[in-house]
Amino acid sequence: MTETASDYWDKVAAARRRDRLGGLWRRHADAVNAALLERWLELGALCRVLKTDLFGEAFGDGLVPLLAARAAAVVGVDVSGEVCSLAQERHPDIEMVEADVRRLPFGDASFDAAVSISTLDHFESRAEIRDGLREIARVLRPGGQLILTLDNPVNPVVRLRNALPQRWLMRLRLVPYYVGATAGPRRLARLARDSGLDVRDTAAIMHCPRVAAVAFARWIERRTSERARARFLQALRAFEALGTWPTRFLTGHFVAIRAVKE
Repeated sequence: MTETASDYWDKVAAARRRDRLGGLWRRHADAVNAALLERWLELGALCRVLKTDLFGEAFGDGLVPLLAARAAAVVGVDVSGEVCSLAQERHPDIEMVEADVRRLPFGDASFDAAVSISTLDHFESRAEIRDGLREIARVLRPGGQLILTLDNPVNPVVRLRNALPQRWLMRLRLVPYYVGATAGPRRLARLARDSGLDVRDTAAIMHCPRVAAVAFARWIERRTSERARARFLQALRAFEALGTWPTRFLTGHFVAIRAVKE
């Protein structure tokens, strides 16, 4: 990207704000990510939690309500001022900070936990993913937890998408915004270890055929009742049973890790 990341994501947020559809898919994504947090994240009443990337909170409930119910304080960061403003409107009680995850404006050991959902897979290189991991690790206290997801390059559809020119994909509306470098489960574990994080769990999530599901969700959102939408969401959630299969990294759109700062 030739323009700054902040300017680019401001434009993406402005375009998304004009688009009245997309909320149904966002509800599914929130539900899948919330299930991951409920399974993995251990919080206490005095915990301070960092949430990176506020796009979900800007255009839906996101994960902030779940985190706020389990921790004393939640701080959200996003590189886009527009996204921060929209997220603040929807969640006025949460502190929102405009910041690049590779250069966080917090002191060392400031947080008990961090949640990073598909944030680091929008950079151009794996070196930048490593930079983001090291910065998140820096602001975690010893023993602090990180729950992180990235696009899963083991999935053949994701691998094909990443091999094709993004200009074509965006022109065809197969991807809504820039997608960058990523890492599969083994490489991600190595990057985490290099950043001072001990990976305790690895998983694959979001197993429905994503491109078709997003398009169908927009059609359903435009033309059907809330009851039909609920049935559609239930059908999408049924795909998550594939997360227990040996083939889970072939079907999951995201690779997820739970890591602890050493």
